[in-house]
Amino acid sequence: MEFGRSMTSFVEKVRTASEATHSLVCVGLDAESERVRDTVVAATGFRSDRVTERFNRDIVDATADLVSAYKTNMAFYEAQGLPGLRALTSTIAHIRNVAPDAIIIGDNKLGDIGSTASAYARAMFDVLGFDAVTINAWGGRDTVEPWIEYSDRGSFIWCRGSNPGSSEFQDLHVLTPDGSSEPLYLRMARRSLEWAGKGNLGLVVGATVPEQLAAVRQACPNLPLLIPGVGAQGGDLEATVRSGVDAQGRLAIINSSRGIIYASSGPDYAVAARRAAADLRDRINATLDAMGLGWQPE
Repeated sequence: MEFGRSMTSFVEKVRTASEATHSLVCVGLDAESERVRDTVVAATGFRSDRVTERFNRDIVDATADLVSAYKTNMAFYEAQGLPGLRALTSTIAHIRNVAPDAIIIGDNKLGDIGSTASAYARAMFDVLGFDAVTINAWGGRDTVEPWIEYSDRGSFIWCRGSNPGSSEFQDLHVLTPDGSSEPLYLRMARRSLEWAGKGNLGLVVGATVPEQLAAVRQACPNLPLLIPGVGAQGGDLEATVRSGVDAQGRLAIINSSRGIIYASSGPDYAVAARRAAADLRDRINATLDAMGLGWQPE
């Protein structure tokens, strides 16, 4: 199945999605098979290899009016084999139906060169129909070019991770042309800005490193940022909002996975997910209001 192209730019899609729900929240659908199965069986008695589809459908239905994006971590679906891939395609179709403005992100941080990268891009955009992906640009510009050829789709380059080990390489200092130095993540951000001429390139920067997040936003004031690490990973939400949004208080996609979808493992898991998503949206919006960048009343 090949999806048609839209003339709407990716940045416009991000803005439209957030305006539609007055939300910068992204729900990470990290469907760990055993945890999902136990939750769904306990809540509904539903026993099938389609429990992931059922779980995701319930989460999406409960949160569709509260969030601007959904992110599927591909590893959790690939690990389930064919049932997982079926759950993935079913989830994407369901999001399209109930939340047509939402940005759907495929998170697998792919990075390869030439024809391999082009094949990955076709799989993620033309076949699976994602609006955006996360990619690894360790191989340089030629690993990025096949992705940005899709001018209406977004690619978020993994710039500064939310995990503690990211500092081992991403914070290493490299020389600049003037003889000074800067951390590697900042070099990646600046170089990404050079590649972003089609307006469809963004960066992944963790909420757990607010100083680095602020530095990236300063260097790249108009790029969309995908920001994982709030919720279960402990990122400071107010610092994340203040450091990550653009000058209008937008272009930040703030992801929470476990903190929302596993807010409860009981029969109320969908209700609890809605409550957690609403709370996150409200706390983000309170910070935007305090910054004078809140949503305009309709």
